[in-house]
Amino acid sequence: MTTNPYAAPKAAVADETLVLDADYVPGGQSRPAGHGWTWIAGGWDLFKRQPGLWIGMMLLTIIIFMGASFIPLLGMFTGIFWPVFMAGIAIGCRVLHEGGELELGHLFAGFQQKFGTLVGVGALAFLASFVVVLVVFGIMGFGMLSAMNSTDPAVLKGMGLTMVLAMLIITALLLPVMMAMWFAPALVVFHDMGAWESMKESFFGCLKNILPFLLYGVVALVLGVLAVIPLGLGWLVLWPVIVASLYTSYRDIYLKPR
Repeated sequence: MTTNPYAAPKAAVADETLVLDADYVPGGQSRPAGHGWTWIAGGWDLFKRQPGLWIGMMLLTIIIFMGASFIPLLGMFTGIFWPVFMAGIAIGCRVLHEGGELELGHLFAGFQQKFGTLVGVGALAFLASFVVVLVVFGIMGFGMLSAMNSTDPAVLKGMGLTMVLAMLIITALLLPVMMAMWFAPALVVFHDMGAWESMKESFFGCLKNILPFLLYGVVALVLGVLAVIPLGLGWLVLWPVIVASLYTSYRDIYLKPR
């Protein structure tokens, strides 16, 4: 049997059989608050096995998204592809967890595994985010527009406070969207769920684990501040650790060892 030397290269990860070494727990399981730290520690463990490749993958991802943002029309929709990349990284994390090696090809594995469903997850998240922003600014924007032509310091101060309030409301309303997105890529590629089903499952999995996620958020915030100190270079390490922790938190909540 001969192979075509001119054929496009194909990532070996595309043909991997995604068989997990644990049983899936429908709806996820509640974990102790302290597990918010163990998720980050688990992400660090995955990162330190191949730190150079992790950093390279993160830089390549940033370059891809920044480059795509300059393409007319496509730029505003690049976010819908985020779950595709996260699914590929989840596959790579699984390989690392099982003692294998992370490969650059894992970053693009989501384009070969459940691509349509993963884009569907991104599209639903984009639509929900767009509606939230549109409604909030639609309600509060009239007051800000009417105040823009004013020179009264009191009016300008009020406009600034209104803007801050609008951003806080948007952040609060986008939190459920983030919860629905957190585990969705892994649930799609590992458990063959549809876009809506995976997002609903992800949301309730996060809801059951509010306490560990609170600790996770506090630790991530502190580490994020520390990562900024050395000219922001600490994020070259912290960002891959956080991304890898999406996989470790998924395993902890949705999988039960056999």
